[in-house]
Amino acid sequence: MDRVDVRPTFEHRVHIPSSALQESIGNVSEVDVLVVASVINSSYFKLSPPEKSRRLLGGLEVFRYSVICVRAGNRAVKNLSQPITLTFKHNKEVESGTCVFWKETSAKDGTGYWSNEGCDTNYTAHEFICSCKRQRFFALLVNPGISVTKADADKLNYITYIGSGFSAPFALISLFIYIYLHRRYPEKSISLHMQLTVAMFCLHLTFLLSSLLAQLLKEKEDSSSCLVLGLVLHWSLLATLTWSALEGFHLYLLLIRVFNIYVRRYLLKLSLIGWGFPTLVAAVCGISRVYGKYTLKYSNSNLTQHMCWISGKSEQKLLVVSYITTVAFPFFVVVFNACMLGLVVFKIWELRRGDRSFGSSSDWKKINKERKKRLWKDCVTVLGLSCVLGLPWGLASTTYVSLAGIYIFTVLNSLQGLFIFLWSVAMAWSKSQPENNSSIRDSSSQKMMTTSFNSRN
Repeated sequence: MDRVDVRPTFEHRVHIPSSALQESIGNVSEVDVLVVASVINSSYFKLSPPEKSRRLLGGLEVFRYSVICVRAGNRAVKNLSQPITLTFKHNKEVESGTCVFWKETSAKDGTGYWSNEGCDTNYTAHEFICSCKRQRFFALLVNPGISVTKADADKLNYITYIGSGFSAPFALISLFIYIYLHRRYPEKSISLHMQLTVAMFCLHLTFLLSSLLAQLLKEKEDSSSCLVLGLVLHWSLLATLTWSALEGFHLYLLLIRVFNIYVRRYLLKLSLIGWGFPTLVAAVCGISRVYGKYTLKYSNSNLTQHMCWISGKSEQKLLVVSYITTVAFPFFVVVFNACMLGLVVFKIWELRRGDRSFGSSSDWKKINKERKKRLWKDCVTVLGLSCVLGLPWGLASTTYVSLAGIYIFTVLNSLQGLFIFLWSVAMAWSKSQPENNSSIRDSSSQKMMTTSFNSRN
């Protein structure tokens, strides 16, 4: 008996091996076997009990609400010697799935649940391949994709452009504040803040220019200007992340290696890394001609957004460059700086625990007021450092979870220049306070904001 290949739709394919056909008719020596393969909507299947279904599904849903019904011969068979193969085509809108079949409950109401017992799942670039040792109703369970409507896409674009429009000038103002502070207090921490602010200003300004130029170009048109802007935008992003990592490294030296930390030409060496690494990567990518017009497609929709970035003409180059420079590298920076911020919180907690300055006072209202003020200043210090260390980039993981995560990530990262400005104002205010004013001065928070190496550049 020959095998059977059936295509109930263009996106589905069923392969039944000859052994499965023979087992479906039992010992009857039939020449012809009736094979039925069709696709029906998953809404016809009633899940029960709800608690068990939720536990088994784990928040998954049926892929495209499509269920393949397979029936061969005059009886349903399970534990086949060779599995039936079912293929679900996809357009890369999902990255993982689980093959399941419909298992009815013992109740007489026709309810059941999806089970992956006896089904194996394989994944290729364009298809999910299910191998199941039974005849039944089959489906593919996937994580529900995040749907971005045109209204949401427009709102996200407005937030991004308005946020970057604010961040660019505020970053420029912050740069002038840091220059002023550095002339009065030539500290290395302020110098690092200056470098980070320059990179962030370039990032927001180039993003606005690249988005504007890409919108002016025709659908399939590209230009050398877009290539240059894509290179500068990529360089600015790498520079911002690199200087954020160097801020974390500098914080590590201040908090952990407090003694014997003199480094000759310290700022020069940091500058070679902070500006040299992004320049080297951007130059290699530029020579490889990976920059150009890029089209961003929102998942589960036909909406697109154009910008001058890493071009999508070469999928292999786009995948390698994007994964290493915009996924792996930011992940490393965020994890490292998150650890540094954790050390800051621990150091502040240690200083607070060892502070006995209020022990002899009998004015409890004054004590509570001072403690609340210090707690507020500590919180502001931690939040400010989280922005300086680039931790908002870590919220990129929330964009795969929910639409709210996309909004939070977009708002916080588009306003990074504004946050840097607030940090610079806080530093300027902190340094302007008289040191002998004990009611204002706070050694722990102020030290985290203003301390630096007591050595020459």
